[in-house]
This record gives sequence, C-alpha cells and structure tokens, in this order.
Amino acid sequence: MINRRMFLCTTASFTLASAGAALAETACVLPTKDRQAAMTPADVIAALKAGNARFAAGMVQNCDLNAMVRETSQGQYPIAAVVSCIDSRVPPELVFDQKIGDLFTARIAGNYVNTDIIGSLEFACKVSGSKAIVVLGHSSCGAVKGAIDKVELGNLTHVLQMIEPAIMQVAPANRSSKDKALVQQVAEKNAELTVAKILAESPILKEMADAGEIAVMAAMHDIATGEIRFL
Repeated sequence: MINRRMFLCTTASFTLASAGAALAETACVLPTKDRQAAMTPADVIAALKAGNARFAAGMVQNCDLNAMVRETSQGQYPIAAVVSCIDSRVPPELVFDQKIGDLFTARIAGNYVNTDIIGSLEFACKVSGSKAIVVLGHSSCGAVKGAIDKVELGNLTHVLQMIEPAIMQVAPANRSSKDKALVQQVAEKNAELTVAKILAESPILKEMADAGEIAVMAAMHDIATGEIRFL
C-alpha cells in the first residue's frame, strides 16, 4: 500500500517533470532577470504548485542561502507576489519552497488588501516584473474567527471589519467561529474577494491580467497538512 508521504513524493516528482523547460531548473537557481522574463504566468503558478508539493512531501530543496544573499545583492527578480496572513504557520517562502529573491510577500492578518498593499503589488508586477499574484488564505484562520465573532480590540477591530464582506456573503446570520465549516468557507470567500478587489481597484494590474501578462489567483493553505489548493 502506498502511504500519503510516498504519494506526495511521487506527485511532486511528476509535477516537476511535467512543468516544462522553464521549471526544469533546480529550486536553488538564482532569480535572474533572464529567468524571470522567460517564465509565463502559467509557469510561475506551476512552479509554486511544484514547490508546495515538495514542501508537503518533505522534499524541500536545500540551498546555500548565504550565497543567494550575496548573488541577489545587486538586484531582485521575483517571479511572484504573495498576499498572505501573518499567521506564523503559513510563511509563503517555506510553504511554496521558494528561496531568497523568489517572492515579494505582503503579510497582514486576514490577507486583505488596502491601497498600500495594492500599490506594492503594482510595484511587484509592473515595475519589477513578477508574473503572478497569489492571495493565500489558510484554514483555522484566527482573523476570520475573530471577524465572525465580531471581536473588538483596539486597532484590530478595523482589521477584522475588512473580512465582514466575506462573512455577509457566506453566512450573514447564525455566525459562530465554533462552526469549522463556516470558518473555512469564509476564509475561502475572503481570499476570492481579495483577488476581486485587487483587480477592481488597480487598473494597472487589471490591464496586465487581461493581457495575460500576470495571473491573479486565490489559494488556501491547510495548516494540518501543509498542502495548498488553488481556488
């Protein structure tokens, strides 16, 4: 019988083998301008999926990070930007098995966006050449639970209110963070609405997405398994 770890290892190997020439490189390859330019948005999403498959299977690449610090000191060419929650269990570079210089990351409780973050994403894609934006939610999100329960605490009150639109679409009444299915549904809807907000409030990113220059996608990380599912 093939156990789960063996299956994930096989999946990771298959994903890497089928991802195309742009992804055949080792994960330790330096993030150069030529590498960034050669990758399509689909290549980037495939690279992130392959990296997560390695992470979930316990097959992460061991790279010389000190060497990467030195080599990237003269410039940066990340392939993607990730908007994620501040949750300590969901560090984007680790769960996607990416290295120094591979990702722009914006982290905020509840993985929502505001003008500052959207402007940062415009910098990442229009100025610095990233080919994808991933809004990464996760299971058992504390911010989502707090928003569902209408927690009020200093400046956190404002943060949690940003998740309210997702709650209203999923369950405007009878809401409780003890309902695990509801928490998951709200987290997924929140990630999807964040993608919609990015495209609605940034004509620059919308134009790039419509032209096929970037991909803008929502995804969910399972904190119990480490696996990421694109929505």
